[in-house]
Amino acid sequence: MRMDKKKLARFKRHKRIRKKIFGTLEVPRLCVYRSNTSIYAQIIDDSEGKTLVAASSNEKNWRNGQKNRKNVEMARKVGLLIGQRALKKGIQKVVFDRAGYSFHGRVKALADGAREAGLKF
Repeated sequence: MRMDKKKLARFKRHKRIRKKIFGTLEVPRLCVYRSNTSIYAQIIDDSEGKTLVAASSNEKNWRNGQKNRKNVEMARKVGLLIGQRALKKGIQKVVFDRAGYSFHGRVKALADGAREAGLKF
């Protein structure tokens, strides 16, 4: 698989981060993926390899109403949504995995939205 320099650098950062971060059932991992058009978040239990909760800007109820799904405001909404869904499942504390992305812009907005919803990390 051939990657450009930026993708390869992000991939290396992500691997370095994942060496230290591990999600358990008590404290799962909140992982963020940011594409050019959307943002995705998952809460993962790494001990079982299962996704417990997920949210994205591509959800059906948002597709029709939003013209631009790739802005900071939408990332904050996704953070709020994942926080609410996690609290419904009984998850209150998570470990944040920024997946090699810089902690600013959409990634930070998602984290702030999740904190606003009540998640602790």
